[in-house]
Amino acid sequence: MADEESVKPNTDETLEGSSSDEGSDHGDGGENDETVKSFKDLGVTEVLCEACDQLGWKSPTKIQIEAIPVALQGKDVIGLAETGSGKTGAFALPILQSLLASPQRLHTLVLTPTRELAFQISEQFEALGSSIGVKCAVIVGGIDMMSQSLVLAKKPHVVIATPGRLIDHLENTKGFSLRALKFLVMDEADRILNMDFETEVDKILKVIPRERRTFLFSATMTKKVQKLERAALKDPVKCAVSTKYSTVDKLQQYYIFIPSKYKDCYLVSILNELAGNSFIIFCSTCNTAQRVALLLRNLGITAIPLHGQMSQNKRLGALNKFKSKSRSVLLATDVASRGLDIPHVDCVINYDIPTHSKDYIHRVGRTARAGRSGKSITFVTQYDVELFQRIETLIGKKLPAFPTQEEEVMMLVERVSEAQRFAKIVSRPFFILSFVGICVGSKVVGECNDLNITICLKEQWLQA
Repeated sequence: MADEESVKPNTDETLEGSSSDEGSDHGDGGENDETVKSFKDLGVTEVLCEACDQLGWKSPTKIQIEAIPVALQGKDVIGLAETGSGKTGAFALPILQSLLASPQRLHTLVLTPTRELAFQISEQFEALGSSIGVKCAVIVGGIDMMSQSLVLAKKPHVVIATPGRLIDHLENTKGFSLRALKFLVMDEADRILNMDFETEVDKILKVIPRERRTFLFSATMTKKVQKLERAALKDPVKCAVSTKYSTVDKLQQYYIFIPSKYKDCYLVSILNELAGNSFIIFCSTCNTAQRVALLLRNLGITAIPLHGQMSQNKRLGALNKFKSKSRSVLLATDVASRGLDIPHVDCVINYDIPTHSKDYIHRVGRTARAGRSGKSITFVTQYDVELFQRIETLIGKKLPAFPTQEEEVMMLVERVSEAQRFAKIVSRPFFILSFVGICVGSKVVGECNDLNITICLKEQWLQA
């Protein structure tokens, strides 16, 4: 938008919404759940209620019921909520309402641990603020700093950033400052700190105004998060709607005990049995995610990888293909296990069991969201028994075995073995190229043989 005043679609309506917001009272969670039926009941102004309705948000979630009235009263908020609880809306709506009342450029900073989460938060801010012309800037690594500097020079209303790249701009981008900032949000704060961003966060806190509003959202209240709370927030109100290390009630959790060498066979069997569903399959390494995706594609299953060794554009492309349902299977490392807004995941498969038991909660939290049911299936090999027992201890229950027919699985061995050989070859492009020459466009320069054909197949797969 060209000027600050263009944030306001209707001055009279906005002023009415603003005055009513300031009078909102915050009751206890149980009372609110019984009385609140709409965003209007929480004190959200009409223009933002309409935006919620356009997004299909018919009624507020528990964390929104708890946090929005507190935020609209002008208080700092600590939000403890499980994955998929609607926490982005819990901080975005009060911020947009403040922006309506007092338009200002560089009004809000949102810190996130990952690039993907930053883009998704930006999407929600722009969707909720579409009718009021809100401008957002995503400042993350993997993107040219000069182009980001040009975006920052236009002074967006909301900056969504990873801590490291934001520090780069604060130190090196001429004219960029957050001295007039009104709101700071730290989303997935536990992950920000677990990823060793403490130094960057401390630097950011020193260059933004002390007189500001701060919202801190986290899945868990760790000692590091408590320390950050003391350093960054003033008399915050805690809004907690999750229980420690819990999984949602509508999630059906299973395990399969299998020999390590047959993991791929059992995976293909499950995907065939539950065909028509959407899956996130978690792998422990980037190489495994890439290899299994190749294997599944060779067997005609629409799989796509998402991991940290992919470029930013390819990661976003993979995420968008999965969200748009053009791909039904996403092979992911833990970079995608927290915070990402991926609706309608029917089943999570832990192809590799997580090393840290808490990561199990975050992984399986990708399904059974927003009142929907979902499944999780964890592969347990002869090497994983102790890790699996830790997970059962953490969640406080024994998981049932997922029913499988071993005879049917063993019938897949030959086909899967052939696909494994293909995936192994294609996963080593530089090794292949050193023997057969170079690939130009969709043509292979060199002898027509199985290896050259494999290179062409890989090229076509990467473009898919």
